[in-house]
Amino acid sequence: MGNRENQLNEKEENQLNTKDFLLGALIGGIVGAATALFLTPKSGKDIRDELSQQAITLKEKTGHIRETALNKGTELAEVAKERTISLGQTVSKQSNELVSKVKALRPQTDEVSGDTGVASASGDSDIQRKLEETKRAFDETEQQLNH
Repeated sequence: MGNRENQLNEKEENQLNTKDFLLGALIGGIVGAATALFLTPKSGKDIRDELSQQAITLKEKTGHIRETALNKGTELAEVAKERTISLGQTVSKQSNELVSKVKALRPQTDEVSGDTGVASASGDSDIQRKLEETKRAFDETEQQLNH
């Protein structure tokens, strides 16, 4: 029984502490509000009007920032799309040229003797040159996209 009585006493004490805290918070809030009213140089109506005006100004500024962000985002998307199309066309063109060169350099069978022709050294240099041009085109396009 003694243990149960101790638990009840602790519970009552905790409830009193909670009540005291809530009462203190309520009184403190009332005193703070009264102090603010007495020390404020403007009337409540003036303060509400000023807060309302500041809220309207903030809303307008937010709207302008939103519009600017949408416009910039649209512009950047268009530029990225244009550059992507340009890059795709350049890659396609270079690939087609490279495929044509490779097809032209394939060893071809001589119909009369059955010998296989050998690609010339100039053909190898043409392929190397086209590969370097393609690499430069990729590098230039990448630099443009990064700027």
